[in-house]
Amino acid sequence: MKAKLRTPEALKNGNGQAVMKKLLLSIAATTLSIALTFGTAAIIENNKKQKEKREIVMMVMFDMYNSLKSVEKADSMIRQSMDIQLQIARDTTKYEQMKFQLAFLMPAIKFTETTEHIFSSSIETINTVGNVVFTENVAEFYLTRKHYKVMVCDSMFNEISRDLPLTNLKGCLAFPFFDYALLSSSFMMNMQHLYTLCKQMMNVTDEEIDVYKKERKRVEDNMQKENASWDSVKNEIIELQNGIDEAKKRQNLE
Repeated sequence: MKAKLRTPEALKNGNGQAVMKKLLLSIAATTLSIALTFGTAAIIENNKKQKEKREIVMMVMFDMYNSLKSVEKADSMIRQSMDIQLQIARDTTKYEQMKFQLAFLMPAIKFTETTEHIFSSSIETINTVGNVVFTENVAEFYLTRKHYKVMVCDSMFNEISRDLPLTNLKGCLAFPFFDYALLSSSFMMNMQHLYTLCKQMMNVTDEEIDVYKKERKRVEDNMQKENASWDSVKNEIIELQNGIDEAKKRQNLE
């Protein structure tokens, strides 16, 4: 017995093409909707990641900028010390007058390491930046910064504090400002080079850093105002407690 194939009513009526067209359009619409949904989500996620990346990069570049300014200032102070040493060597009668200037030219640096810890300790942060060479350059910059503080500033301070060479003419003229100046300039130039490389690598301009600096200053100023408000409230509370304590003493209630 042969099975009979039944023809759909739509085909019998000549509407098969219309039905198929509607079906294909429906499938296409559904596919397009899904593609748009996932595509839009991907775009949003990518934009979010790019924004986070830029914020991290600017935070690091600003920290490098501040560190470099501190190092440049310290390097300038060492060179000024050498200049004073030269003037005293040419005319030793200037020693008593100029030796005190050397005390004010001690290069002391204290870096804020918050940004370094955030950037270096989180693999998620490094992955967000997504540039291995940039990460390596930043790490080398921070290592050089650390060496500068220890080998130049701290070492110079310790030598002067321990041996007190500036308290006499012979010691002042013998102090190795020359060695510290060479070491300082070497570290500084390496940091300047790394800073420039990082700026170029991440397409960061001086104008952007300036804008970021102003924004950070605005935030810091607001924080100082909040801290001042808190100090005012705290002082009021302390004053009230002091009044309570004094009253208790007068009434022998302690």
